[in-house]
Amino acid sequence: MKKLLFVLFIISLNFVACEPDKPELVILNPLEVRAEFSEFLDSYYDGSLALDPLSATAKGDHRFNAAFPDYLSKSYKDSSIAFYKKYKKLAEKYDNQYLTANDTISKAILLWDCNVNLQSLKFRSELFPLDQMWTRNFVMGQFASGVSAQPFKTVEDYENWLQRIDGFVIWLQSAEKRMKEGASLRFVLPSSLIIKVVPQIKAMCVSNVEEHLFYAPVKNFPKSFSEEDKERLKMEYEKMLSEKLIPAFINLHDYVSTDYLTAGRNSSGIDALPNGRAYYNTSIKKYTTTNLTAEEIHQIGLDEVARILSEMNQVKEELEFEGDLMAFFDHVRTSKELMPFSKPEQVINHFEEIHQKLKPHLKRLFKETPKTEFVVRRTESFRESSASAQYNAGSLEDNRPGIFYVPIPDASKYNIQRDESLFLHEAIPGHHYQIALAQENDSLPKFRKNLWLSAYGEGWALYTEALGKEMGMYKDPYQYFGMLGAEMHRAVRLVVDTGLHSKGWTREQAIQYSLDNEALSKDVITREVERYMANPGQALSYKIGQLKILELRAKAEVELGDEFDIKEFHHMILNKGSLPLAILEESIMQWIKESKQVNKS
Repeated sequence: MKKLLFVLFIISLNFVACEPDKPELVILNPLEVRAEFSEFLDSYYDGSLALDPLSATAKGDHRFNAAFPDYLSKSYKDSSIAFYKKYKKLAEKYDNQYLTANDTISKAILLWDCNVNLQSLKFRSELFPLDQMWTRNFVMGQFASGVSAQPFKTVEDYENWLQRIDGFVIWLQSAEKRMKEGASLRFVLPSSLIIKVVPQIKAMCVSNVEEHLFYAPVKNFPKSFSEEDKERLKMEYEKMLSEKLIPAFINLHDYVSTDYLTAGRNSSGIDALPNGRAYYNTSIKKYTTTNLTAEEIHQIGLDEVARILSEMNQVKEELEFEGDLMAFFDHVRTSKELMPFSKPEQVINHFEEIHQKLKPHLKRLFKETPKTEFVVRRTESFRESSASAQYNAGSLEDNRPGIFYVPIPDASKYNIQRDESLFLHEAIPGHHYQIALAQENDSLPKFRKNLWLSAYGEGWALYTEALGKEMGMYKDPYQYFGMLGAEMHRAVRLVVDTGLHSKGWTREQAIQYSLDNEALSKDVITREVERYMANPGQALSYKIGQLKILELRAKAEVELGDEFDIKEFHHMILNKGSLPLAILEESIMQWIKESKQVNKS
C-alpha cells in the first residue's frame, strides 16, 4: 500500500503559500486519495482473512486453505487486538471530504467493525470454545464432508486439508485447556448445554476410520487422480485420523463428559458470570448495531408479542377453531395433517416445490437476480439434532451454490406449517438474494461484499417473510399462521434472550414463556432456548433489523406516494451490502430525498 497520506494536516486542495518558518503543506490529488483508500480497504480485507482462514475459505478465498490458527491462544487474541487497533487508527486519517460517498460509507463500516471487535475482545470468550451449535468444530465438520466450501478437486487441495487438520488438532487440545481454565474460574457452560455437546464429540470418536466423517474426501477422489496419488493420500488420511484426530476427539470427550459436565453451572444467563452484564451489553451492540438497552429491547419484544397474538387469534377464528389460542397452538403442534412426510427427501422436495411456486413473482419485487446457484440440502447428521435451518453462502467464482440446510432428525414428525416463510427467510429472497447480490456487486470493496452484520442480514431475511402475500404465498391459512408464528418466534426471542441474560430467567422459564406464545413443539423450543443461552444477543438481531426496514419502507411510501417503487426500494436496501442500521437509515433517507427532487423536476 502506498504511504498513508496525512489527511489530518490538510487545509485545502488549493495552493497555499507557506511562511518560511512553517512546514510546507501537502497538496492532495483527490483521485490519488481515493485510489490509496481503495488499496487500504483491500489491505483490511486481506488482513482479516489471514486472521481468520476458516472464514476466508467459506468466502471462496483459497489462499489460506491449509491454515488453522490456534484461535484460543493469547498470541492470537493479541494479534487480533493489534490488527483492529492498527486499521482503526489508519482509517481515521482519511478525511471524508476527499472520499466518494461510497468510500465514506466504507470508512464508517470499517470503523464500526474495528470498534465492535475491540470491545468484544475485552472479554474472555475463549473460555467457551465449544457449544452445541456455534463453534468452529462444526465448520470443520461441514468442510470435512467434501461438499462444502473446502475444495477437494486437486492433490494440493487434499494436502491442504491434511495441514489444516494439524492446526485443528492443536485447537482441540487448546479447547480442553481453555475449558479447564474456565472451570477453575467458574467460566463454564450451563450443564444443559454440555449435555448436548457430549454426543456431538462422541460422534467424532468413531474408531473405524472409513466410517468417520473426516474420511469422506477419500471416498470421493476425483477421477483425474493417479492411482499412486490416491494410495498415498488414502494412507495419509488414515494415519491422520487414527493417530491424530480421533485420539484428540477421544481425549476431549473424556474430559467434557466427566469433569467439565460436573463443573457445569446451573444458571442460564451470561449475567451470572463475572463481567457477564458488560459482555451482554457488548453483544447487544454487536448483534443489533444499535445503542438499545436490554430493558428497551425487552419491552419492544413484549409489545410485539401482544400485537402478533392478536393477529394469530384472527387466523384461528378464520379457521373456525373451537377453543382458545393455547389450544390452537397444541392443535398446530400435533396435527397429523401438518406432518405428512415419512422420508427426509420428501421434505427437501417440498421446499423445491415452494421454490418453483415463488419464481414467477420475484421480478415484480426485485430488479436483480443472483447469478450464484442455489440448492436445498438436509443438515449433516453429526449436528442435525441440535441445528436450526440455516443458509450457507455460495461462491460464483468457485461455482459453489448457496445452500439452504434443513434439519430433519425425524421426517415423520416434521411439521410443514412454517415452510413457506422459512424458505423466504433462509433461501429466496432472504439470505440467498442478500448475500449473493452483495458478493456479485462490483461497486463494493471486497470487505463489504463479504461482510455479515446480523441486524441487517437477519432483519432483511425476516422482512422478506412478510413479502409472502405479495409473492403468491400464504394462500393456505396454516401457512399464513406459520408466517405469524415465525414472526412471533423472533418477537419472543427479544423477551427470552433479554430475560435469560439480563433478568435472571431460568432455562425452564424461557421455555415456558415460548410455549405460551408460539406453536412450535417443546423439543424445538428447547433447542432454540439453548441456542440463545450459547450465543447471548444473536437472537435479538432479527426483529430489531426487521422493524427498522419496515419503518424505512413506511417512510418511503408516505414520502414518495404514487412514485414509490418497491423494486427500487429493495434495490436500495440490498445494493450496499451489509450495513449498521444507522447507516442503512441514512442511506434510505438520502434516496428518498433525491427521489423527491427528481420527481419535482
